[in-house]
Amino acid sequence: MLEELVTAAHVLARQGLVTAFGHVSVRVDDTVTITPPDDLATITVAGLHRIDLATDTLPAGVPPEAWAHLEIYRSRPDVTAVARAMPPAAFPAAAAAGSIPVLHGQAAWLGTRIPVHRPAQLLRTSQLARAAASALGHGSALLLRGNGAVTTGGSPGLAVSRMWLVQAACDTWLRASAAGTPQPLSEEEVQAWQSVSASLLPRLWRHLSR
Repeated sequence: MLEELVTAAHVLARQGLVTAFGHVSVRVDDTVTITPPDDLATITVAGLHRIDLATDTLPAGVPPEAWAHLEIYRSRPDVTAVARAMPPAAFPAAAAAGSIPVLHGQAAWLGTRIPVHRPAQLLRTSQLARAAASALGHGSALLLRGNGAVTTGGSPGLAVSRMWLVQAACDTWLRASAAGTPQPLSEEEVQAWQSVSASLLPRLWRHLSR
């Protein structure tokens, strides 16, 4: 899983979803392993940091926004991996809407809508991170106004695949809004796409990581 964590970080960098900022983590039992606050294109397994899930103090060298990861894991036992990135289209989309509707099939793998967390502060305290985790709820993607996005998954690769989909979903919504009135997928259409996500989302990850 740690090798996949490193690969996931490299994919985020290669796809232009992070700049100097962003991180990926994975949970195994009560331990969280997270990437360091470095260029994700260059990290190795040796540079990863391990954190006790129950900690109330971050160890030296751990990115301060590790709180976002910890609070999501604490509130979501079903989540095994978290990606934090800056998809370019997420910034204008989060500035313009309270949530982003699903306009194309693969975006349904993010939920029926992508919510927007309105406070723009960096999630560098457990209190701020807990509010973002609450805004995420049971979803798998959250836009952070002025601050990028967070996605979840059953593995680092799936969390990063969803981050790629966040960029696609926001870009599609922005383009559709500029062209006319966007027509969201119906509930039936969303459910149809979600029913095949277990087989198709891993296929997306294999494509991104090749």
